[in-house]
Amino acid sequence: MATQPKLEHRALGKGGLSVSAIGLGCMSLSGIYGAADDAVSEDLIRHAIDSGVDHLDSSDMYGWGHNEQVLGRALKGRRDQVVVATKFGQTQRPGQSNGVNGRPEYVVETCEASLKRLGIDVIDLYYQHRVDPGVPVEETIGAMARLVAQGKVRFLGMSEAAPDRVRRAHAVHPIAAVQTEYSLLYREDAEETRKTTTELGISFVAYSPLGRGFLTGAIKNFSDIDGRRAVHPRFQEANFDQNRALVAKIEAIAAEKGCTPSQVTLAWLLAQGPDVVAIPGTRYSARLDENVGALNVKLSAEEVARISAAVPVGAAAGTRYPAGGMAGVFI
Repeated sequence: MATQPKLEHRALGKGGLSVSAIGLGCMSLSGIYGAADDAVSEDLIRHAIDSGVDHLDSSDMYGWGHNEQVLGRALKGRRDQVVVATKFGQTQRPGQSNGVNGRPEYVVETCEASLKRLGIDVIDLYYQHRVDPGVPVEETIGAMARLVAQGKVRFLGMSEAAPDRVRRAHAVHPIAAVQTEYSLLYREDAEETRKTTTELGISFVAYSPLGRGFLTGAIKNFSDIDGRRAVHPRFQEANFDQNRALVAKIEAIAAEKGCTPSQVTLAWLLAQGPDVVAIPGTRYSARLDENVGALNVKLSAEEVARISAAVPVGAAAGTRYPAGGMAGVFI
């Protein structure tokens, strides 16, 4: 087997965990943005590993178990080459927005199910996917800490938890990483959270770092929007033109740099600090290669400031999620 190229790595927390600065978010491999072929998805994951990407991020709610099964099959014979991250806490409520469950007994139950689907003995990084406001975070994290003590989980993470909850959780057991949507388009919540995570030595995992595809430049017109993207306010007709104009500014800067909009966007994100890593999702090997190529794009401090000014904080039109989803984030 060929030796993996060694990409830039960054620490997640202070416990010795390290991952490629560009990882792979696996959500789109479960039909979220259009049909995905499992065999192609497994090949994509193996291609990512061959390319030096060793941070693979899944969840039990991506396809309600399907995503972990795909990832598990792709990892056969490759387990020791990757950091496997998965999440729990969202529950299925047909016809309604997802529920949440942070009860200690559920933490144990869902971890066992994820381990079985993934076909592995230990999860490297286990996240509470969404905060359960009905359960004290100390109880949820306490149950997760017991999984660490039992050797079923190595490190703990939280997703979309607001700063105070992160601080409370970290007091129970060290939190290695917090993930929140973080991109040029949407960064208020992430930057507020990073004030606390940076203080505590917790790393920040940026999901949807390309704005759910908007910042790739591939979405040119409102007519290009279909499927899952159509429910997101950023892509809706009232907001589309304003957001597309912001993307055009990034396209212009990318052209000057001789790289793609995705690459300049990811390079900007990684330039925010050594605590930040990104997990862009894709179904396509060519896109993965493009994303990894962002590690070769070097930005001066002046260029970083120029990009930040081109898409100021709060400039995007529309909230990060529809109303139902917004009720469950940054809490």
